[in-house]
Amino acid sequence: MESVSLMVDTKGKILWVDDEIDLLRAHIRLLEEKGYNVETATNGEDALGMVKKTGFDLVFLDEMMAGMGGLETLSGIKDIRPNLPVVMVTKNEEESLMEEAIGVKISDYLIKPVNPSQVLMACKKFLERKKISGQAVSRDYIQEFNEISLTLNDNVDYIQWIDIYSRLVARGIELDDHPELGLTQTLNDQWRECNLAFGRYVERNYRNWLEQPKNRPVLSPEVVDNYVLPELQTNKSVILFVVDCLRLDQWLMMESVLHDYYNISKQYYFSILPTATPYSRNAIFSGSYPCDLETRFPELWEKSEDDENSRNRYEKQFLEKLLDRRRVSIKPEPKYVKIIDAEFGRGIENNINSYAQSKLTSIVVNFVDMLAHGRSDSSLLKEIAPDESAYRTLTRSWFLHSSLFGMLKTLSRNKNVTVLLTTDHGSIRCLRGAKVLGDREASTNLRYKYGRNLKSEAKEAIFVKNPLDYKLPKRGVAVNYIIAKEDYYFVYPTDYHRYLNQYRDSFQHGGVSMEEMILPVIKLESKS
Repeated sequence: MESVSLMVDTKGKILWVDDEIDLLRAHIRLLEEKGYNVETATNGEDALGMVKKTGFDLVFLDEMMAGMGGLETLSGIKDIRPNLPVVMVTKNEEESLMEEAIGVKISDYLIKPVNPSQVLMACKKFLERKKISGQAVSRDYIQEFNEISLTLNDNVDYIQWIDIYSRLVARGIELDDHPELGLTQTLNDQWRECNLAFGRYVERNYRNWLEQPKNRPVLSPEVVDNYVLPELQTNKSVILFVVDCLRLDQWLMMESVLHDYYNISKQYYFSILPTATPYSRNAIFSGSYPCDLETRFPELWEKSEDDENSRNRYEKQFLEKLLDRRRVSIKPEPKYVKIIDAEFGRGIENNINSYAQSKLTSIVVNFVDMLAHGRSDSSLLKEIAPDESAYRTLTRSWFLHSSLFGMLKTLSRNKNVTVLLTTDHGSIRCLRGAKVLGDREASTNLRYKYGRNLKSEAKEAIFVKNPLDYKLPKRGVAVNYIIAKEDYYFVYPTDYHRYLNQYRDSFQHGGVSMEEMILPVIKLESKS
């Protein structure tokens, strides 16, 4: 056992274990010149003793040593320090050896004779990856920050808004791994600037979108026409998952674990306003705007709050009538399932192959919406998910243990099924209260309201005097709507500070923001 170097403030502490260590002096000197602290051992017993006493950051381990061999030493190292990276160095290129070493969790391997560049690359990979990656992330984000800022000065169209939003989401996920860079607040500030501009863009263009179908995004009533009907023309069955209240960043958490199962493609559409389930999801399944549904189903908008149970009870019938209008005949009739609890979801998961035999099945999954609303009421959930980054992580954890993931894994083994997955709206973390005036009969929704004589500051909300201008249900005489912009939420003057504090830092939906309106439509095709 020999100490080759006692350097201070090194790039990392390395243990090199080899019974012919003298032949590696040139490599060791190179690593020391590059700023690494290297200690050596000539046998497995000494190496294990050193690992117990010293906080090494990386081990190079010879596979063929007298006495305790490399694999036995590797197993001992993992017993002492399970997360310590070990690079196996071997002359043996047999596949069985590699599989055995991987089974004992080597981090990498090098084939003798090793050259200096291979050794240096392994050190950078395991000891400087975080630093090098952070530097690249910081450099790229500063460049992207400037590009987005310049874009906002132009007349941004909906395609550019999709690009801006996608880039901000990707950058946010990337910064989750690099909190040490201190760029999170910079990103949050730019996000708020973009949502301010996006709110103005939507307010300026939304009414034209409703009247002119050209040069504008796909909207909620066109989701089935644009993404589902074309798939029904193929020989495959189609299963459409609608995950209520799913944002793009949450989808990307799910996507990261689905690449092993599917070839994944993604398109986007914009939710109608308000970005709330009774409006946006009914529009998806019916292919109609809320004002048209009010004419055909007046009972749908009877006086009561906009909750899912009262407003979304006709989705199966809506879809069937939409298919009839499009003259699409499906035998047997399309299936529809709504999953609102875990036990029911497991039952659907266990029988998903039977659903795959139908030409079209629609499955609504409500958990993400329940998570968003549950966080508002639960101090425990707020502690678990105090910010956007943790909220994404919580979504990923749910997905990994969900019946939805189980269904998708099962379906990935069926080449005769195309899986489509989308959402009806997203959500936004509300941080600013907006004082609203209105009569007692006004709705209690936090991101949009309908009622008589509603008023709020113009910078905080879109005022809809005539509901039909926005293709919304009239609900009676003199009813108007207000729809929150950016991250505002509505609070009445009565008990203002109580409700201001109660709903600050809660995830809500119904308003105008990139997170709520710009939504992915994902196509999953089996890799089997």
